[in-house]
Amino acid sequence: IMSCGNDFVETLKKIGYPKADELNGEDFDWLFESLEDKSFLEWFCGNVNEQHVVSEKELQDFDSLLKSGKPVLEGNALDEVLKTLKPVDSKNSSQEEEEKEEELKKLEDELQTLQKLKKLQVHRHNKLQMMISANSHMLQTLKNKDEEAHKDLKEGLQVFTAANNKLNNELLSLMDAAKKLASFFTASDSEQGSGPHPVFFSQLSLDKYLSQEEQNTAALTSYIKKHFYQGMSELVENSHEGSFQLADISKQVTCDEADEVCEESQEIARLQTAYICAQHQLIQMQAKEESMNSAIKCAESMLQSLNNKDIGKQENLDAKISSLNDKISTIKQEITQINNEELLPLLKEKARLLSAPVVKGYLECQIAQQDYYTSRQDEICRHLIRQKTSFELIELACEMELKKHKEICCQLENLVESLKQSSNELQQRLQVITEQTQHAKPRNTISSNDGFSCR
Repeated sequence: IMSCGNDFVETLKKIGYPKADELNGEDFDWLFESLEDKSFLEWFCGNVNEQHVVSEKELQDFDSLLKSGKPVLEGNALDEVLKTLKPVDSKNSSQEEEEKEEELKKLEDELQTLQKLKKLQVHRHNKLQMMISANSHMLQTLKNKDEEAHKDLKEGLQVFTAANNKLNNELLSLMDAAKKLASFFTASDSEQGSGPHPVFFSQLSLDKYLSQEEQNTAALTSYIKKHFYQGMSELVENSHEGSFQLADISKQVTCDEADEVCEESQEIARLQTAYICAQHQLIQMQAKEESMNSAIKCAESMLQSLNNKDIGKQENLDAKISSLNDKISTIKQEITQINNEELLPLLKEKARLLSAPVVKGYLECQIAQQDYYTSRQDEICRHLIRQKTSFELIELACEMELKKHKEICCQLENLVESLKQSSNELQQRLQVITEQTQHAKPRNTISSNDGFSCR
């Protein structure tokens, strides 16, 4: 089709059409897009030549004939007149006859060609009418679909615009919240001191708490020095600053206390021994005294009896003395047995019973002291437990906040990854749309609905 216009212009140049050089063949391509127009162009370019062009002289004669007012035969009337003409001579007539026959043959061929062309044009016209009706129906359907698509597009655009506005508002609020959250983390100490109250527990200053705990520890050390033995105060002073461990005072027995208890036991043992010895000596002296008094009484009675009675009774007296000596030896054996077997255990038991109140008082004093220490230990334990509890509570709060911060950090990282993925997908969509827009070509085919053919 692109070369049909050039062939048409070349044919016009060949038959001598004026200003044919100024014509451009591409301007006539749109006239020969259909098959019928192309067939006509092929016939025109193949059959028209210089003989079919009317000369200037013939045009002038025809104009003068028209000006003279004489009738001009055309069409069938001209054919009938030409048939009645007779040739001037045989040679010219035969030649003219041949030319007429050739021309008639050509005209018949041309008539058949034109009839075929007419049938083809009618067929094509009918086909085009059917195509036009089908295209009109399709165009109407497409218009309806186009209107529905435009309606759906408009509704979708409204929904998308509303969703986009909502998403923009949410993103703006999220940006504000993220900036506010970032300001909490990036705020300096001076800004925190001059600004609002801290939001996180880790932002709180522990100087006041630490100073208070140091004062409590110093007061506790002074209290222990005042109410407990020296070893306990040294244990508290030498303990680690950050450790809060309860000590068992019962295990912290010093050498002085052990020496003191040993000395007290030895003193009680010495007192018991001295009491036993003293009581033993006292009993021995009392026995000797009783024996001496008995001997004196016996001697006095014997002297009196000697003075009052007869000497004849001397034999009975000797027998009585011998029996008394036997009794004395028996009594001495019993006294020796009592001294060796019964007196010492009895004295030991009496010494124990004598020292029992002293030991009881000492033990009661020790128990009272231990109760005092125990009560003070309970107070110290409660204080240390309070300190340890407060410290562990602060540590637990920091650990909980750290765990929460880690969870928030993980969620923020996931959000950043999701936003990055969404941004990459959006960039890919925009890139695809841009490429399709750049590679889109305008439509070159001009149809009858474009209105361009009316020029």
